Amino acid sequence: MENTINVKGLQKSYGNLHVLKGVDIEVQKGSIFALLGPNGSGKTTIVKILTTLLKPDGGTCTVNGFDVAAKPDRVRQSISLTGQFAAVDEILTGRENLVMIAKLRHLSNAEQAADDLLKRFGLSEAANRKASAYSGGMRRRLDLAMSLVGDPQLIFLDEPTTGLDPEARIEVWTIVKELALRGITVFLTTQYLDEAEQLADKIAILHNGSIIVNGTFDELKKRFPPAKVEYIEKQPTLEEIFLSIVGKKEKH
Repeated sequence: MENTINVKGLQKSYGNLHVLKGVDIEVQKGSIFALLGPNGSGKTTIVKILTTLLKPDGGTCTVNGFDVAAKPDRVRQSISLTGQFAAVDEILTGRENLVMIAKLRHLSNAEQAADDLLKRFGLSEAANRKASAYSGGMRRRLDLAMSLVGDPQLIFLDEPTTGLDPEARIEVWTIVKELALRGITVFLTTQYLDEAEQLADKIAILHNGSIIVNGTFDELKKRFPPAKVEYIEKQPTLEEIFLSIVGKKEKH
């Protein structure tokens, strides 16, 4: 299968601090790729390099067939980036936010594009409310909708569920899965291991500037001893209890 991202020997340093020490990454087209690692491991640095916001010190990176150093404009035209915090203009309404991005991307029918995305992300009823009045989950949905203006081939999600409640996290997970089903490649960074397990086709772990593990979840599981069969009483998690209670209340 064709790769959307090819990274070979990527290096980046800040003074004497070597953040990336020869990173290799391959991401297949239409897949969800999760990059895991502790704070300060270099996840966001990789995202910034791949989205042309930061220049590498060494190695090669191609995104959608374009070299990030030689053809940054072509890279930017074919991707979208959603950061850790929703980048919406709180003074504008949800619809105005989307229309603004559509016009910046030079779409011929910005208003129609905005309406289509509002409907797709379940924001039509809140379209004319200021973004400052949106809940955290709604704001993140609007942020993701803004990222999809112009139908990018590849979307980068840098810790997209940080600070969200369990319901909003599951909403984002559903959206991410739908993106992949539409053929959009998703490059995801996260600190939530369950998030990577739920979403990713392939998972890489970044540690001390290098990729130490790379593969599917099943391949990663094989690196550990076989699980022992034990019979225990399964207790519900707090997240399951929360969603069960909230879901029942919403049905009444």
